[in-house]
Amino acid sequence: MTTSARSVPPPFGRALCAMVTPFTEAGGLDLPGAQLLAERLVSEGCDGLVLSGTTGESPTTTDAEKAALITAVREAVGDRVPLVSGVGTSDTRHTVELALQAEKAGADGVLVVSPYYSRPPQDALEAHFREVADASGLPLVLYDIPGRTGTRIEPETMIRLAEHPRIVAVKDCSYDFLGAQKVLGRTELAYYAGCDEHILALYAVGGAGYVSTVANVVPARLRAILDAFEAGDTPVSARLQQRATPLIELMMSAGLPGTVTVKALLNSLGLPGGSVRAPLRPAGRDAVDGLRAAYEEFIAV
Repeated sequence: MTTSARSVPPPFGRALCAMVTPFTEAGGLDLPGAQLLAERLVSEGCDGLVLSGTTGESPTTTDAEKAALITAVREAVGDRVPLVSGVGTSDTRHTVELALQAEKAGADGVLVVSPYYSRPPQDALEAHFREVADASGLPLVLYDIPGRTGTRIEPETMIRLAEHPRIVAVKDCSYDFLGAQKVLGRTELAYYAGCDEHILALYAVGGAGYVSTVANVVPARLRAILDAFEAGDTPVSARLQQRATPLIELMMSAGLPGTVTVKALLNSLGLPGGSVRAPLRPAGRDAVDGLRAAYEEFIAV
């Protein structure tokens, strides 16, 4: 029995990982490592991969590195899953350039965050997204994370943007559950939980799934939350979400950026992660030990 409230299939699947960008010890792009990580994520249940998001350290990767990453990951996973590339910047013109570059490199969609720091008003914000959507043939995911950008994509703005044929989805980190439900009730936008603690809650009211940072290390465990709900077993789905809470909290809310905690865990597990780029700094020994303990406890059952 399927219990999803969505009337149309999610455009990029349900279980998406906001993939880190592996770097070498010297700080360069580790394309073989990215291919290995992508292959693991797909083989363990990810329906799609989001490259060059902020988890992928997009503020510190060059345009050429972003294009090379799409090409390398596409080579590794083929057409098994869609690839969405982060192209959002504070500059509309540069964002358009990155969207065109992503299309040329073989991406299946683009993730566009609100321009950060400049805090444009809603009419300017709407114009920004429309210009990017008009520029390429790729479907666009709106990324609403006002805690980082300083600007909320207001529900009424999203409702208007949903009229654009290529604006198809939202990565929601607004922490406004009421606002999300207003948009869900009035549009066909695919709403992806961008905060791992909201995976089940948003899915239960018609969300599309998730774009998860934590999925870099436990892709199958997070997918199981959605699978149990789809099978009609809400109590099991709820228990799986609850069991994930300590790891989610430690990875996303304990004072270190998710990129840092993910790479610390991946490195401790012998998986591709590598260094982080300044201004980020690697996790200390105590933090790594705590993350590894929480990970081991989560996967023990």
